[in-house]
Parts: sequence; structure tokens; C-alpha cells
Amino acid sequence: MTKDAATGSSFMVRSDAGPEGDARPEGDAPLGGDVRSKGDTRSEGDVRSEGDTRSEADTRPERLVGGEAEAPGRRARPAFRLLVTAWLRRRFWRTVLLLTGGLTVKGKLPKGGCVVVANHSSHADTAVLLAALGVARAPRVAAAADYWFRNQVRRLVCSVLAAAFPVRRHGGGYSDLQAIAGPMLRAGHAVVVFPEGTRGAGRVGTFRRGAVDLAVSNGVPVVPVALSGTAELLPKRGRLRPHAVRVRIGRPLTSPDADTARTAVLELLAEIRPRDSRVRRRIARLAVSWKGLGLVAAWSFTEALSWPLLPELALAVLCVAAPRAGLRLTVSAAVASVAGGLVALALYSGTSVDLPQPLTTTRMHTTAQKEIRLEGARAVRHQPASGIPYKVYAAEAGRAGVPAGEWVLRSTAARGQRIVGVGLVLTLIGVLTQRWRRFFPQYLIFVGVAFIALFALVISSWR
Repeated sequence: MTKDAATGSSFMVRSDAGPEGDARPEGDAPLGGDVRSKGDTRSEGDVRSEGDTRSEADTRPERLVGGEAEAPGRRARPAFRLLVTAWLRRRFWRTVLLLTGGLTVKGKLPKGGCVVVANHSSHADTAVLLAALGVARAPRVAAAADYWFRNQVRRLVCSVLAAAFPVRRHGGGYSDLQAIAGPMLRAGHAVVVFPEGTRGAGRVGTFRRGAVDLAVSNGVPVVPVALSGTAELLPKRGRLRPHAVRVRIGRPLTSPDADTARTAVLELLAEIRPRDSRVRRRIARLAVSWKGLGLVAAWSFTEALSWPLLPELALAVLCVAAPRAGLRLTVSAAVASVAGGLVALALYSGTSVDLPQPLTTTRMHTTAQKEIRLEGARAVRHQPASGIPYKVYAAEAGRAGVPAGEWVLRSTAARGQRIVGVGLVLTLIGVLTQRWRRFFPQYLIFVGVAFIALFALVISSWR
């Protein structure tokens, strides 16, 4: 058997067959020593002595397949060491997918070897399938030899992260499939093949015959699998971005052909179409735009001067709606808040300006004034936990003549650090709750009620 290797993305290997899509190259004899005479249409393994009515399983001697003895009448399973590595690989990819939006799987593979056919729209498809398919079948993935196995580094990385094997895309591809995947199927593995041959562009392309022919020639079922969300998770020629992924494993096909397999995958895709909130989608479009970035910056800047609502409230809405924009929104809020505090310091320093500061109390100003007299700019470190608005500290620091440079430094360490911390937590919440996006309106109501209750509690405690 050819040495096993792996790939971060897999391709259905096209044969040299020609326009009809015949996965077996012309003149390429079936593997396994087919010696039937011309015109004999019996399937491989049916060549028995005349009158022998025993099944193929009864006439087949015990043999070693994939490092394990396959006895007559016993369903083969992958070797124990391969099951262990499959489990470790599955745990790894499930952890990664948990941090990038979550994975939902419905259905399971049948017992014994099988050929898995799935739609292909992203380099993330392989990782998702390795995380979704059962460990008992120790999935293996067909990968393009000319791309993923062209140097030692890629070959090593792929062999660790994805249990794939190299197959030529141009010339001898079907022979590679039969020679390498055939024994795997007979050993009880699930062999993953992407029949489209390459990543699609927003729709499921034509399925080629190679995967079905491989299954039929080895006497194993074809299992359709639908993947949803991988194109958003890792777009073609794009960067990784948080997004929930769904996998639907269908029933084995009884009379498989390429068109039937494609239809089954399309039907599964229709079943797992994710539900979302129209409100969330609109807010997400704002969050990823320059308008959203400007809104957060203006909100944070004016809150350091007069605006009564914390910038964390804006982040609680935008970062959860569009977690992929969470980092830049958070940084924008932190920088704008410190900048607003610097402007407030300058306005209150040596002038009689007195900007309106609603929802603040005299006790807040008195406490901030005392702390600044004792500690100078360092007093702002009490702000994140005290409940006193940042604008109160900025105003009192200006009146006390705190140096601007020291104020910016201390504000960045205190106020900026809190905004960044809260923003990152909210972004993570947005990532982990993507599968429940249809409940986003209810989340907004919860945030609003919680903020009002907390705000009222803080103000009452400082009266």
C-alpha cells in the first residue's frame, strides 16, 4: 500500500476518462487481477466453479487487511492504533471548531467500510468531516498529490492533522484510488471523496463517477454528507472567520450513481439550512462596515465627555452580532475613549467649561476629586471597578492639573484595558452562540433590561 499522508483540503480525483466522466481510464484494467474473458459481465469475485452456490464471503479465505485479520462472516474494522489517532484528530478539530463557531452533527455512518461523498466549498471541509464522522470508521481522505504532497513539510503536516492519501489528479487517478482506498474500505475505513473535484463557487457542482465506481467495485455503500457553513468559515481565497458549521450524514444509497449521490447531498443541504434573525443580519452588516466602526468610535469618544451610555453597551450589540468584526470594534472603542478623556482633560484644565454629565452624582465627583488629589493620574485605576464614569475622572483630573502624558498612560492601562477585556469576551460569546442566532432579538431585550437594572443600581449606590 502507498504510504499514508494527509491534507488540509481534499479533492475528488478525476480520471483520465474523457468528457463522459467515466472514472476508469480507457484500457486501465481493474485492480486485483481481473482475468475475466471479454464479454463476461459477472462482477469481480463471482468467478466460481460451476454449481457452487456459496456466497463470496463463504468462499473467501481469511486474509490480512489493513493490519487486521478479516475472517469470513466478520465485519472488518480499522486497526486499534488507527482508531486512537482518529480519536485524537477528531478531538483536535472539534476543539478548533468550538472556538470558531461550533459544530452540529446529525446522523452517523453505517458499520463497515464506506465511501463518503460530500459537497466541497472550502479548505475547511476536510477538518469538519474529520471532526464529524465517527471514530469507529477512522476516516481517510483522498487528496491531490500534486498540491498537498509536493514537499516534505506539507506531507508531514498533513499526515498529522488529516488522515489523507495522495491521488493524482491528471493521469492514473482512479488507479490510485483503487490501489490505496480499496484495501482501506475492506479494512472498515470510511474513505472521503469530494466528487466535484474542486471547491465550488457557491453551488454544488457536477459529481464525477469515481467515488461511486470505487464503492461499487469494493462492495461498500456510498454515504452522502452535506456540509453547511464551511464557505463562510474559510472562504475560497479568503481568511478564517468565525462561523457555525453544520453536518448532515445521510442514509447509505442502495443504487448509487453520480447523479443520485448529488441529489441526496442537495436534499441534505436543504434540511440543514441554518435559521437566523433578520435583526441580527442587519446589525451585522452595520458592524462590519465603516459606519459601524465610526459609530463605536463616536460613541466611546463622546462618552468620555458627556454621553451617559457606556461604550460596552454598543460592543454588546455589535460584537455578538458580528464576532468577526469584534477585535477592530473593540480596539476602536478603547482608543476613542482614551482620546475623549484626553480632550476632556484639556477642556477642564484651567478653564471654566462644565459639560453636562447626566446620570452622575455629586458624590461621584467628590470621590474622584479626593482620589486624584491623593494619587494623581494613578487614581483612574479605580474607575473600572468603582462604577464612577470615566468622564467624571477626566473632568476632575483636568481641574486638578494632571499632566496629559501621564493621564493618557494611566487611562490606557485602566479604561482601555477594561474595554478591550469586555469586548473580547463579547466577541467570544458571539462566536460560541452562532448556532442560536435566531434568538438574537431576545438577546437584545435581555441586554437592555440588564443594563438598565445595573445602571440604576450603580447610581443609587452613589447617591
